[in-house]
Amino acid sequence: MLSEPAPAFYPGVMPSFDVVSQVDLQELRNAIDQAAREFANRFDFRGTDTTVEISGEDSVVVESSAEGRLEAGNQVLREKLIKRGIDPKAVSGGEVKTVGGGRVRSVWALAQGIGQAEAKQLTKHIRDSGLKVQAQVQGDQVRVQGKKRDDLQEVIQLLKGLDFDLPLQFINMRD
Repeated sequence: MLSEPAPAFYPGVMPSFDVVSQVDLQELRNAIDQAAREFANRFDFRGTDTTVEISGEDSVVVESSAEGRLEAGNQVLREKLIKRGIDPKAVSGGEVKTVGGGRVRSVWALAQGIGQAEAKQLTKHIRDSGLKVQAQVQGDQVRVQGKKRDDLQEVIQLLKGLDFDLPLQFINMRD
């Protein structure tokens, strides 16, 4: 008994992609490891006990015994994040706070996922573009569907051109 091969195009399924805002956690760990090595090896960080570590899955903590070294540590961390391909928009905060024992700390929050307000802004921009696509909010991401792949690529270019508060990635392109 021979069965027919599956059709290349499934009726009713339109091309789509997802818009997300994520930080690659492995690259984040690599950037933090590089920053920690630089703190250990650089002469101006000696004796300041400057440290950097991931706190949970949504923040990075830089701590030091001197405020000037903390600010330099924050700059080193920013440089390492950029070098590892993490968008500067993906981290926020970093205000210097005094903690016990004469130490200072800064906490950097990571932007993971698209919030409801930002998702509504994105879908509004897509609707206002006049392209024949549909945008739906699905949790912390936005799914865009259209009949033509060219329309989807135009939406990607439109969203890349926006000066948005979050770094956007485009994943799961399906035909």
